[in-house]
Amino acid sequence: MSLVNMKELLAKSDSSFAVGAFNVSDMEMAMGAIKAAEEMEAPLILQIAEGRLRYSPLELLGPIMIAAARQCKMPTAVHLDHGRTFETVRLALTLGFTSVMFDGSHYPLEENIEKTKEVVAMADKFGASVEGEIGSIGGAEGDMASADIKVTSVAEARRFAEETKVDALAVAIGTAHGNYKETPHLRIDRLKEIHEAIGTPLVLHGGTGLTAEDFRNCLENGITKINIATASYDSSAAKIKEVYKAKPEANYFDFSEAICLGTYENVKKHMEIFGLRGKSRLYL
Repeated sequence: MSLVNMKELLAKSDSSFAVGAFNVSDMEMAMGAIKAAEEMEAPLILQIAEGRLRYSPLELLGPIMIAAARQCKMPTAVHLDHGRTFETVRLALTLGFTSVMFDGSHYPLEENIEKTKEVVAMADKFGASVEGEIGSIGGAEGDMASADIKVTSVAEARRFAEETKVDALAVAIGTAHGNYKETPHLRIDRLKEIHEAIGTPLVLHGGTGLTAEDFRNCLENGITKINIATASYDSSAAKIKEVYKAKPEANYFDFSEAICLGTYENVKKHMEIFGLRGKSRLYL
């Protein structure tokens, strides 16, 4: 099954499951995510956010992600998360990413629409799909500046989807990037309204820290793609600390295995919550 377009993965999603999109920052994290997908027999989206590229340059990590997806036995898309510049989007497409996100949510609506349309035209030449964002998802993605939550309006979501023709749309319903400092209050009512108003697959960002019930509520009301980043980084860091505590003389390869294991466990846990076990059969 190997490397596929994200649009193909989202087209099969329904209210019983959502496709998990997991951020990775090195080969070990990619290996851990793939191990989980193959064990779960689940579709997978590997992604890297532009805000993390200072630590994981796209021209180096991108080819590793592409190679990993091609070797995975499950259908796997490779996605640029929160692309902020045309240059980064173009590089991802040139490297072979099968989808890109252009995050123009910090621009006024009209400018966001126009810039996203340019990205859609660019991606179309590569046969890649595009995710856009409307509203403002709280917190900070990587090195990007923190933003306050601005819940997506139904009217703006409808206009954005109709004019840009994006393949997926990230909406703000009360989630935030990173670890929550207080319990999030999700606007499931707004999510349901947007889902009923447009046919575009909807994306949930800021998944780390939500409960299993939160996730199920979201996928039952229109979410088809769920992003997980911080939880995998935290899980990997915790495994490294466990290894060092148990074995202070641990070497590089011990820590490398810990990163892979931490990612694997976190991805598998979330895939189970997202209803993904055995769903690769839908793509045969």
